[in-house]
Amino acid sequence: MIQQPGHKKNEFSAFCQMIDRFSYENAYSAKPIFIADRGFASYNVFAHLMEKNYFFMIRDKDINTKRILGLHLTENLPCDLDEWTDVILTRTHSVKKRVHPGRESDYRCVCKDVPFDFITDDSPEYFMHLRVVRFEIADGTYENIITNLPKKEFPSELLKQYYNIRWGIETSFRDLKKTLGAEKFHSKSPEFVEHEILCRMILYNFCTIITLAIPTGKKTDKWTYNVNMSKAIKICIQFLKGEVISSEVENLIKKYILPAKPGRSYLRNHRFHPPFSFNYRFI
Repeated sequence: MIQQPGHKKNEFSAFCQMIDRFSYENAYSAKPIFIADRGFASYNVFAHLMEKNYFFMIRDKDINTKRILGLHLTENLPCDLDEWTDVILTRTHSVKKRVHPGRESDYRCVCKDVPFDFITDDSPEYFMHLRVVRFEIADGTYENIITNLPKKEFPSELLKQYYNIRWGIETSFRDLKKTLGAEKFHSKSPEFVEHEILCRMILYNFCTIITLAIPTGKKTDKWTYNVNMSKAIKICIQFLKGEVISSEVENLIKKYILPAKPGRSYLRNHRFHPPFSFNYRFI
C-alpha cells in the first residue's frame, strides 16, 4: 500500500513504486501480467515494467495511441490494429543530438516537465519496442491496448478476453469504496488511514466469502440471477453488529437478487464529490 499527501498525489509515481518493489519469484511460478486502465498509460510506466522484464496490458486513449504510432492527430486510427512499433525517447528536439538520425519517424520527445526516470546525461535516449492493439468492443466503440506480450502466444482476441477479466476488479473497488465507505476516513494520520483501509478490506473479504457460499436458486429462460452485493454487505455488517442472528443471514441475502445482464453498458456520469468532515461529532 502506498499513501501520498493530497497535494502531492501522483498515481503514475505510485504505480511505478509498486512495480519496482514487486517480486514474483517467491510467490508465482510464472511471470505476471500487469493490467491497468488508460489513466496509467505513460512512457515512464512502460519503461519501469520493461526494466523489470514484466509483461503488461494497459488501455490507452486514441490521442496517445496516435502519438505512439507517430500519426498526426487529425488522422484516424485503423479499426483493427495489431502491430509492433519502435519508439526512441529523448528530451530534446535537436536533430543533431540524435544517436540514430536515420530513424527520425521513431523519435518521440519527452518534455522536461514530464517524469521519465531512465533518461540521463549518460543515456540521453531510451528505446522501446511496443505492441499496439486496437479492437472493437461494441458497434462503433473501440479500445486501444499497449502491451509487450508476444503475438504468437497472445493474439488480439485473447487480449480482449484478458482485459475483460479486469472488470471484476472494478466492481470490487466500487463495493469497497462506495458500500463500505473506503473513500472517507475518520483518521488523518497515514498510519490510522492505512489501518482503516485494511479493516475495510478484511470486512469486504468476509462479506464476499459469505455471499459466494449462498446459492441464489433462481434461474429463468431469459436471465440467471446473482446476489445484490450492496445489500449482502449491509446484512453481513448487521450480523457482525449483533442485529441479525446467523440463521437469518442466508435467507435475508436471498431476498435481494438481481438478474445478470451481460453486455450492458452505461454512459459514465462524472459527479463532483465534496469533502466530508467528521466535525459534527464535536457539535
